[in-house]
Amino acid sequence: MERKFFYAIATLVGITIGAGILGIPFVVAKSGLLIGLINIAVIGIAVVAVNLYFAEIVLRTKGKHQLTGYAKIYLGTKAKRIMTITMTILIYGAMTAYAIGIGEALESVYPAVSSFQFSLAFFAIGTLILYSGLRAVAHSEFILSSLIIGMIAIIAFIAFFSGHFDTENLKPFNPGNALVPYGVVLFAFLGSVAIPEMSEELGKKKKLLRNAVIAGSLIPLAAYALFALAVVGVTGTDTSQIATVGLGEALGTKMLIFVNLFSVLAMATSFLAMGLALKEVYHYDHKLDRRLSWALTCIVPIAAFVIGIKEFVPVIGFVGALSGGCIGIMVVLMHSRAKKLGTRKPEFQIPEWKIVSALLLALFIGGIVYAIAGHAYLITEVLGI
Repeated sequence: MERKFFYAIATLVGITIGAGILGIPFVVAKSGLLIGLINIAVIGIAVVAVNLYFAEIVLRTKGKHQLTGYAKIYLGTKAKRIMTITMTILIYGAMTAYAIGIGEALESVYPAVSSFQFSLAFFAIGTLILYSGLRAVAHSEFILSSLIIGMIAIIAFIAFFSGHFDTENLKPFNPGNALVPYGVVLFAFLGSVAIPEMSEELGKKKKLLRNAVIAGSLIPLAAYALFALAVVGVTGTDTSQIATVGLGEALGTKMLIFVNLFSVLAMATSFLAMGLALKEVYHYDHKLDRRLSWALTCIVPIAAFVIGIKEFVPVIGFVGALSGGCIGIMVVLMHSRAKKLGTRKPEFQIPEWKIVSALLLALFIGGIVYAIAGHAYLITEVLGI
């Protein structure tokens, strides 16, 4: 098998698996394991389809672009603006959530300092790093994601064989909370931005892109299901919003320190990588001054936190359903247009099954409606209503 093929898979897995995994066990515990796993499977398969659609769009288009560029080519300038706003909301929401999560994780290790104080301290350090423009943070996600996969394996092993795993924790079944995992799980699966880079990595072997996308999308699905099973099996209904907080408390002091410091590393790296990306969008794409770009990147998540947004799972659930849904809808629409307006013959094609596209649109539109209705309080807090 081509080495480039495995590099391409690693790129998608590396960008997809990040700090979002830490919120999955909490929502799975809320809905019940079976319903949670169904959410992971259904959303994961939907993301496989969307990623394949986007891969074909990439292969049908000459030149190198990203989601916003493809939106403009196939759906027009307004669509580009919507995609830009969508990506901005996603990054701001994620940065806010990660700072919240870091505070909670550090407080569980050192309770003498409050999570609020830890989060503010991280904001101070993180924004200073972003101001310096340290580019290394943009290239650390692959290494970190490899470590996260290793952590999942370690946690699963310890959970299953340490005597703390209890099958009674897996039995609760809460159909009333069936939709609770949706936004968080979708947030954790967002990795489509990796696909143009995958195409570049494959060079002349672009015919391998389809299988690389399938493999790179299914690996996170398996990892999320395993992680949820391991954590919920140990902590049950006491599963914390940051999975490692409750897990560490259940497994002892050494594990408490290990898993929470690791989650801090995961969230800090994601915070910095996303922040740097948004800062460069403002500076390079919108031609803003470096200092203004930095200020616009940092002030929104800090303001959201100070105003009162202090819960990890609701934030990633809201931005996951809203931004992930918008991205999914636009990719489905772009795929149909690209089949007619594409500028090159793709190395593979996905049949235009209208029923599949209709189901995807219904899933994403329904998720957006649910997110707005179910998380309206987040909007009112941010707007000060």
